[in-house]
Amino acid sequence: MSLTRRQALATAGAALASTLARPAIAAKEPIPIGYLPALTGPSSSTGIGINRGVELAVKEINQAGGIDGRQIELIVRDTQSEPTKAVNGAAELTHAHKVSVVLGPVNSGESLAVVPLLARANTPQIHPCWVDSLTDPKKYPMCFRNASTNQQIGAAANRYVVDVLKCKKVAVISDTTGYGTASVNAYVPMLKEKGAEVVYQGNVDAANPDLTPEILRMRNAGAEAIMPWSVNPGFLSRIINTRGQMQWDVPIAGQTTLGSGQTSALLEKSEYWAKVYPNNFKPVCYSADGKLNERAAAFADKLTSNKIEVSDTLLWWVAVGYDSPRMIAEAMKSAGTEPEQIVGFLNRLKNYPGVYGDISFTPEQHNGYPDDEVVMVAANSFKNGAFKLAPGYGA
Repeated sequence: MSLTRRQALATAGAALASTLARPAIAAKEPIPIGYLPALTGPSSSTGIGINRGVELAVKEINQAGGIDGRQIELIVRDTQSEPTKAVNGAAELTHAHKVSVVLGPVNSGESLAVVPLLARANTPQIHPCWVDSLTDPKKYPMCFRNASTNQQIGAAANRYVVDVLKCKKVAVISDTTGYGTASVNAYVPMLKEKGAEVVYQGNVDAANPDLTPEILRMRNAGAEAIMPWSVNPGFLSRIINTRGQMQWDVPIAGQTTLGSGQTSALLEKSEYWAKVYPNNFKPVCYSADGKLNERAAAFADKLTSNKIEVSDTLLWWVAVGYDSPRMIAEAMKSAGTEPEQIVGFLNRLKNYPGVYGDISFTPEQHNGYPDDEVVMVAANSFKNGAFKLAPGYGA
């Protein structure tokens, strides 16, 4: 049957409208962002804190209209603190969901397995993990670290123990995770370069219920300080409790989780937190008069108004979680959502104003955190996730 002229025009107009509408509809589809936190398992204290910030940031971005009208769809895969599950999650995110970028993993042990996989998949990645080898612009040109490195953390802790506390005989202990063993391997040579004698060095299963034999070996070796490296609050609290039970009055200095609310909750006595000095970061620390800087104070107020708890975690964990999706959103708004566009933006990033700190990258440097913002704090000054600087550390 032949069409009338009016019917033909109507059909053509409908077809044209259909083809014009498709890109507009497609442009409003959500942007998938992969996310690999450890929300369960023995190393989940970091992930739980970071997740609170990530969820708040994504909620705010979407409530403000998303990215050019497109909502962020956060596709979460809990690594359960296991590298194998992290690898499986990363493969699913890149192959099945074809995410634009991946946030995490948030623990180094899982990232050691995931970073090469995401590099092969040409997927941009931002993570806050410390092990030095986890960024390399030549091997992993799409991987960026928006937190400190092991070298920065170790330098701050070692400097405090050797130069400020004047401890020359040091015991270094970690759990058996990839992060723990890599940290000991990195920090022991650094201590020796500073003239310290490492009188004990060990990697211990974090599930070990009794660390008395290890702490006795440290004391018998003449250790003047204990430096633990683990994100497991149970493991760290057992070190602190055992020192207290033995009435051994030596300082403990090291990983930020030493100061976590989760670690504090596992202490047998509150006074055991004395002379415990964790790493932390100046932008989210209290000044001598007990105040946060303007940016961190505004963020703390925002957490309170959103009923987000920080008394059981660390403010820097929540802050780096909050900063990460916002940095990605900034890249997508400014440059686009394709991998090369995101990476190109990050390679030019200069002093991104995060709550956790100002982040900068170049094509040759994918470690974004400033050296001078890595500090040591007094664990027993803990209040709402933040701390005062450790005694003698300086303003």
